[in-house]
Amino acid sequence: MTRAGKYQKLPTKWADREKLREKGQFWTPGWVAGAMVRYAIGNGSKLLFDPAAGRGAFLNALRSFGAESKGVQFYGTDIDSAVLDDAVYRAPGNLVEKRDFIHNPPTASFDSIVANPPYIRHHRLSAGTKAMLQSIARRNLGRSIDGRAGLHVFFFIQALERLAPGGRLAFIMPADTCEGVFSQALWKWVTSKYCLEAVISFAPEATPFPGVDTNAMIFMIRRVGALEKLHWIRCGAADSPDLIRLVEANFCDRSLPSLEVSKRNLKEAVRTGLSRPAIGSHFRFTLSDFARVMRGIATGANDFFWMTEERAAALGIPRNMLKSAVGRTRDVSGDSITCNDLRELNERGRPTLLFSPEAESLDQFPENVRAYLELGERQGLPGRALIRTRKPWFRMEKREIPPFLFAYLGRRNTRFIRNHADVIPLTGFLCVYPHRYFMERTDELWEILSAPETVHNLSLVGKSYGSGAIKVEPRSLERLPIPDDLIESTGLVPPHSARSGNPLLPEINP
Repeated sequence: MTRAGKYQKLPTKWADREKLREKGQFWTPGWVAGAMVRYAIGNGSKLLFDPAAGRGAFLNALRSFGAESKGVQFYGTDIDSAVLDDAVYRAPGNLVEKRDFIHNPPTASFDSIVANPPYIRHHRLSAGTKAMLQSIARRNLGRSIDGRAGLHVFFFIQALERLAPGGRLAFIMPADTCEGVFSQALWKWVTSKYCLEAVISFAPEATPFPGVDTNAMIFMIRRVGALEKLHWIRCGAADSPDLIRLVEANFCDRSLPSLEVSKRNLKEAVRTGLSRPAIGSHFRFTLSDFARVMRGIATGANDFFWMTEERAAALGIPRNMLKSAVGRTRDVSGDSITCNDLRELNERGRPTLLFSPEAESLDQFPENVRAYLELGERQGLPGRALIRTRKPWFRMEKREIPPFLFAYLGRRNTRFIRNHADVIPLTGFLCVYPHRYFMERTDELWEILSAPETVHNLSLVGKSYGSGAIKVEPRSLERLPIPDDLIESTGLVPPHSARSGNPLLPEINP
C-alpha cells in the first residue's frame, strides 16, 4: 500500500503565515489525510465529499488507496480559486467547484465526509458572519453557542447536518473544539445524535502542523446510534503508517508502536474534554478545596497605568498611588518572586508599578497627577471598551496581595509562583488565595502546588495549543486534581475530608 506524500511545509515568514491565517488554510499531511480518508470510505461509500478541499490532500489520499479504480469518486468545494486551479483536481471523475460551504452548502446528504475546515478564530469574523453562524447553531443544537467559537466549529456542525444515515465523517480540528466554553453544549448535541467512534490526539513531537500554535485533534463519527465507549488514541510519532493501519484494523490493533489506544467511557470523555486523558477516580480533591482563583488586574491600558520607577518619578506620582505589580510571565523566570527580583527588573527598565488612584474626581488630585489623567483623557482612554465600564474611568480594579501567582499560559513555563515580593499581578497571571483555614499553612500548601505531580495534572484541565502549550483559566485551575499522596505527606487535609469525593471532578463510570 502506498501513502500520500509528505505534508507541504508551512511558510516561515510572518507575512506569508498571516495570509494563511486570514484564510484559515493549514494543509493536511499525507499520513494524517490517509487515515481520515480510510475511515470515511470504510462504509463502502462511492463518493467522498470534502467541503474545504484546499490543495487536495484528501483527494491525493483517496488516489493512494487506488479508490478511483474501485469507483469511488471525489466531490470537493472551496472558496479559493487559486487552490481549485491545482492540477490535482483535473482528473476525470472528480467534481470540484467554487462554493461557500457555510453560506451555500450542497443540499444533498453524503455517506462519507472528510475535512480540514478553515481555522479562522472568532476575532477575525465579521459581526454579520457571526450572526449567520449562530443561525446554524440554533438550527441544529436548538440554541446559540458562545461567540468565541471559531469558523471550524460551524463547518463541523453543518457537515454533520449533511451526513446521511449510516454515513461516516472524519474531521481534523483544533483542540479548542472540545475545550472551549461552548464545548459541552456542542458535544452533548453531537453524542445525542451521532456515534463518536474515535478521537485521535497528538503528542507535541507528532503534531500534524509543525510551527502552528494549535493542538490538532481528529474526530471520527458515524451517523448511527451512540455507543457508551469510544476509542481514544494518542499518536506519538509523525509521518507514521500506524494511524492508517489502526483504522484498517477497526481500532483493534494494540501493537502499533507509535500509538496508545484505549477505550473510554463516552460521558467521562466529554466531561473531561476529549483532548485530555481521563481523570482517574483516585483524585479526591481539587485546588478549589484549598484555594480560590481570580484573574490578575486588567488595566485596559498597560502603557498608561503600568510604569517603571523612573517614569513614576518623572511624572511625580505619589507613592501612595502606586502598587508593586508584575504583568509579564517572562519577568518572573523562576518559581518565586522576591524584592531582589523587583530591584533587578527596575534596573533593567521593566515596569513594576501600577498607577492606582483612589479619588472620585480630577480636582481631588495633585496638579501633576491631574495633568497626567487629563493626558489620558486626550488620548481617548475613557472610551476604551474595558475602561468605559469603570466609574470614574481611572479607578483601578482591586486585588488583595495573593500569596501565590499562577503563570497560566506557556509551553514549559506554566507554573505556580510564590509571591515573596507582595506584588499585585496583572492579567499575565492568576491570583491564588488560600481559604481561611489554610492561611497559616502556606508553606505546606506551596509544597503541594509546586510538586511535579500537581503541575503535571494541569494538562487535565487546561486548554491545549501547539508545541505542548496549555492555558488554564481561573475556573479550570480550581478544578485541578491534587494527588492524595501529597495531601497525606503534608497533612494538609481540608476540613470536609470525610466526604467520599469531590463534586467538581467528573463522574467516573467503571
